[in-house]
Amino acid sequence: MTGPAAGSGTIDDALARCADEPIAVPGAVQPHGVLLAVTELDLRVVIASANAEGLFGRAVRGASLAELLDPAGTDRLRDGLAGDPAEVNPLHVEVGGTGVDVVLHRADGLLLTEWEPVEGAGQAGADWHRRLPTVLQRLSAATTLDQLGEVLARDVRALTGFDRVMVYRFDADWNGEVIAEDRRADLEPFLGLRYPAGDIPAQARALYATNWMRLIPDAGYERVPLEPATSPRTGRPLDLSGSMLRSVSPVHLEYLANMGVAASMSISLIDRGRLWGLVACHHYAGPNRPSYADRTAAEFLGRTASLLLRTVVAEGEQGGVVEVAERAVDLAAAVGRTPRALGAALTEREVTVLDLLPAAGAAVRLDGQLRLLGTTPPPERVAELVGALLAADVTATDAASRVVPGAADLVDRAAGVLAVPVGGGDFLAWFRPETLREVTWGGNPYAAELAPTDDGGLRLSPRRSFDAWSETVRGTSQPWRDHEVAAARTLAALLTEAAVNRASEDNRLATALQRTLLLEELPKIPGVALAARYLPSAEDVVGGDWYDLVPLPGGRVSFVLGDVAGHGLAAAAITAQLRHALRAHLLRAPGPGAALDGLNEVIGALLPGELATAVIAEVDPATGDVVVASAGHLPVLHATADGARFLHEGRGPALGLLDAAGYRETRLRLAGEDRLLLFSDGLVERGAGGLDAGMAALQEAVSSGPVQPQALLDAVLGALDPPRTDDITLLAVART
Repeated sequence: MTGPAAGSGTIDDALARCADEPIAVPGAVQPHGVLLAVTELDLRVVIASANAEGLFGRAVRGASLAELLDPAGTDRLRDGLAGDPAEVNPLHVEVGGTGVDVVLHRADGLLLTEWEPVEGAGQAGADWHRRLPTVLQRLSAATTLDQLGEVLARDVRALTGFDRVMVYRFDADWNGEVIAEDRRADLEPFLGLRYPAGDIPAQARALYATNWMRLIPDAGYERVPLEPATSPRTGRPLDLSGSMLRSVSPVHLEYLANMGVAASMSISLIDRGRLWGLVACHHYAGPNRPSYADRTAAEFLGRTASLLLRTVVAEGEQGGVVEVAERAVDLAAAVGRTPRALGAALTEREVTVLDLLPAAGAAVRLDGQLRLLGTTPPPERVAELVGALLAADVTATDAASRVVPGAADLVDRAAGVLAVPVGGGDFLAWFRPETLREVTWGGNPYAAELAPTDDGGLRLSPRRSFDAWSETVRGTSQPWRDHEVAAARTLAALLTEAAVNRASEDNRLATALQRTLLLEELPKIPGVALAARYLPSAEDVVGGDWYDLVPLPGGRVSFVLGDVAGHGLAAAAITAQLRHALRAHLLRAPGPGAALDGLNEVIGALLPGELATAVIAEVDPATGDVVVASAGHLPVLHATADGARFLHEGRGPALGLLDAAGYRETRLRLAGEDRLLLFSDGLVERGAGGLDAGMAALQEAVSSGPVQPQALLDAVLGALDPPRTDDITLLAVART
């Protein structure tokens, strides 16, 4: 679909001028009535339309309404003002022997009174009003939108006498479509024609959403100015947004003239507070002014139809609604049965996420894993497209390339996209291909014309031809229905809840599992003083750190500290396996290096893809001899009376990195006040200055710190003050 040529500054200026037109404060009224704005306490006229003297036979500004009405009329007026003025509208009075309907409302701190002579108004007659219950019954009996529209158009026309009455529905972009029509037999049908959003600008739609009725009994009228032009209360033009006599935009009058319309009336159709459409009435034979009573009855029909819209539209979609609901129940049950395999539950069962909605393809990304079903964009394009739509706060679109221009090449697979976030960058998405549509407009909607204004600028001029104009619309899919969007959001919310519940359960299980990996109390070993400290991350409930103490034959003891990559239940489960496997290898291996070789073989055979680090210090309490081997772990710190140094010897690659690592060992002896410190990277990596600064600070803290292990750990933690963004594990060993 193409529009006016891009880059036309004059058209842009004219569009801006149109959008800013002050239609709610035109400073004028239509000539079929008189407007008087009065102060409410003394009913004194402060603003009057210029035609007021013609109705009252005298100047009215400064006069009180009590001087313009007989005593009975004045009393009825004051009685009406004691409550809601709308309840007395219209107030029937006599002015100079002429029957007048007076309509009241308040605006800008004034009472606005609108005086419309009864003479000259069309009358449907008492017979029609006696049939009102039958008309309402016909409306309520409609089971489809077509039926509701047909009944509404026919009965509004019978009531008001217009040559053509159309029921006009807005789409998501505010283009309108005539969905029902009742017309004079010789008129060209407009049923099925579409009209662009620009025919009814946004500020006009806002008025339609608050005022149910608008009447232009003579589209060729001369506007009647208000005097004075500004309100003495506010210093601004009087707000006429609630006025039935409000003068309309000259552009709209030009639009009606181009259509050959001599009189028009509209009734708003509002669904749950939002403008849904209009009942548009056109007259071609000349002016047409239905009486106030008939207009009120027509408005009542519009309000009744508005109340029925939701039920009738839903009933028309009932089949699809039921099918989607049934699929949603099936998917919810699958999610409930397999909360730890949500991706499989949505894509590998008898009912999949693609079955939920009518679509050609679907995408499921959970835990960062993308699964595709049916016809979809390439995997690398899916996340890009969905991410752009969600970033633009677009859940459902039948023209994705208008939101994401870079997706124009995907229209054969994803012209329409419905996407809902699940959390953490995950999402559900459905795709519909391009559907070519033949659309018939009431005139070429792109035939923009410009006309000069009084101030030398330019304004948009309505198109002059309203002959049927067809085009083929490309790049769009079948639109998404409200119940489909609701079902997608409900499923996403269910998955989010399931993920939260699963994470909570995982954390509970992982916490319990990790407690089994930590020694509740360090054993008493003659000749050795011990202290251990484990501080879990403040950001994750469970990490991969562990420490252990394994008594060996001959009185030797192995002190172990390890770290498995990852966090949560999975890391805790791997940690448990590695801890027990290492214990077994330590008991039968000739030394810690061989034990690490055996553990590396276990990971390669049984846990491929997993990575871990570990350090082992095998101590002989009787002699103080120590054998150290490390698999990718930070070096052990050996402190003596002369200072502290890191043992870089005997370090090999991380576990799981190589099939055969061949871990080497280094030896030392603990004498006097010597002590060893084994620690995890959470102690030194994430402080200010990074790993190098952390290692230097640790070396200084241990060199000048106490000898006793428990006090040493307190001193180290106090000196380094690690940020707790990762697990922190420390194990200190000294001879006694």
